[in-house]
Amino acid sequence: MNSTSEHTFHIPVLGLAYSIDTPIKVARYGITSVVSIIKDELLEKMREHYAHEYQQPFEAIPDSDIDHRAKRITAYLNLVQYIVTLQVQQLKNQDFEPNSEITNYFELLPDHAPSRILYQRMLETTGDEQIQLQEELRKRIIPGQIQVNIMTKIDNLNYNSDKQPLPPEYADAMSALRGFANSDLKAGVVFSAGLNPRLFAYLESFKDFFPDEKGEVRKSIILKVSDYRSALIQGKLLAKRGIWVSEFRIESGLNCGGHAFPTEGYLLGPILEEFRQNRLALANELFSICNQALQTKTWPVYTAQPESRVTVQGGIGNAEEDRLFRDYYGVDATGWGSPFLLVPEATSVDEHTLNDLSHARKEDYFLSKASPLGVPFNNFRKSTSEAQRLRRIELDKPGSPCYNKHLAFDTEFTETPICQASRQYQRLKLNQLETLNLSKEEYDAKFDEITGKDCLCEGLATSALLKNHIPLPKHRAAVTICPGPNLAYFSGIFSLKQMVNHIYGRLNILNNLPRPHCFINECAMYIDYLKKELQKPQAPVSDKQVKYFTNFKTNLEAGVKYYEELLEKVTREAISGKARMMEELESFKHTLAEMQILLAGHKLLIA
Repeated sequence: MNSTSEHTFHIPVLGLAYSIDTPIKVARYGITSVVSIIKDELLEKMREHYAHEYQQPFEAIPDSDIDHRAKRITAYLNLVQYIVTLQVQQLKNQDFEPNSEITNYFELLPDHAPSRILYQRMLETTGDEQIQLQEELRKRIIPGQIQVNIMTKIDNLNYNSDKQPLPPEYADAMSALRGFANSDLKAGVVFSAGLNPRLFAYLESFKDFFPDEKGEVRKSIILKVSDYRSALIQGKLLAKRGIWVSEFRIESGLNCGGHAFPTEGYLLGPILEEFRQNRLALANELFSICNQALQTKTWPVYTAQPESRVTVQGGIGNAEEDRLFRDYYGVDATGWGSPFLLVPEATSVDEHTLNDLSHARKEDYFLSKASPLGVPFNNFRKSTSEAQRLRRIELDKPGSPCYNKHLAFDTEFTETPICQASRQYQRLKLNQLETLNLSKEEYDAKFDEITGKDCLCEGLATSALLKNHIPLPKHRAAVTICPGPNLAYFSGIFSLKQMVNHIYGRLNILNNLPRPHCFINECAMYIDYLKKELQKPQAPVSDKQVKYFTNFKTNLEAGVKYYEELLEKVTREAISGKARMMEELESFKHTLAEMQILLAGHKLLIA
């Protein structure tokens, strides 16, 4: 019998708070989802809320506890695990009545799932045979995983009450990992935003990441990667420590929500192709390295090669694209993130923001400079945080009060790191800008870059508090939301059943906007990104910049060629609208050729 759910999609992490309680909403239906665990104050408030709702004891973990971050994370995850377990027990005891949760469990499954097929068979029988099949179905009910996400770059040091730095293990990402490791969950942790050697080394402190005598691990590693090279490098680094990567989660660099990583123009199709061709070799190599490391440590080794999943997410919009990824590229599952922001049964989006999203236009979604990390950030023009940011600039008070300091990394003006979105940093930086004697065009560009940074720690957490009627900290009601641009093709508010049926091709909920294939959408985003980068007013470029822009354009050209060849290989059933896609790719080729002139005009291309 399967030990994992038969669903072929998961709900990725959505900001700091939009999927904070998604497992409580969907795990009982077998749907896996991902919770961000960096913001411990939010987790503590959510734990208090759900402890009262489910009549469980609650004792606050105070800031004065030196390990309060990790302890709050552990306590929240344990409560979520308790609630999901309770929900599944109750679900299993229900009758197979219309619209009951047990009925919904099986009706949400994909049509080809063995349990869905058995369910259909049960509906066609009566008497003892039907009762027997119902008991078999109850045994097949498996909750979705409660996975957690740690953004590896958010690992700044924290300080005690005397403003002295605490040891590294109390840094944000380190504390989050410890909180997850000490929890009751048997699930995966998703590491996103790249390699963190200190965090990876810290994994060795917890036995749950290593196999027991049966070759099983309680807590698995999932790496969110941008390309095959990243998977190989990070996979080897972990394998040398005896730690197996159970899943490589590939995400589109630009056609995604939250932070965007352009990856030098590497497109999703060619990236998936490299995984398709090298997946088995990668798993074999990592397995050999991992077992050798375990033997050296005299720890239990894997008696058989464990599962190594490959999944993909970012910009998927319909069942045809979903099937292409699973059938042609052989990925094990897909991630559907931003569309679930329109599903109140699955995510925590406040009523005002939900209404704005449901009526949004394509131009309301944009790639911004909002992140203090200096990474492009997918944003929403109609958000209350964006309105607040612009209003503060009008009042000559740019920047935000900095309460949490999760993104406080800058030491240009201060000995203690501060956040680039903070009012303190932006005032200092703007004062410096006044001394540079720049042209108006250069000054305006720098001003926008400085004041474009916004507080994400608060804004990305507020919506969950509003949705659950939890009191807000004073003057902190503005909401930041970071949908992927693919959400422009979804309008309205949907039930969980409607969204799942759309994913599996049983329903179409896309709006009337002409929507190109996700490969075409992503390619257009990359070309637009490169063009804007080249058009920025800037000082003479360095050799490094020359190489970057040249490689970016070369990789885009290779990606366009790959898609042309792909369309000749696959059937009409795999990709419809092939003629239109060919026309769009031809247009991209012309645009890239014109960009060669732009490159030369900027003296960026070295002969």
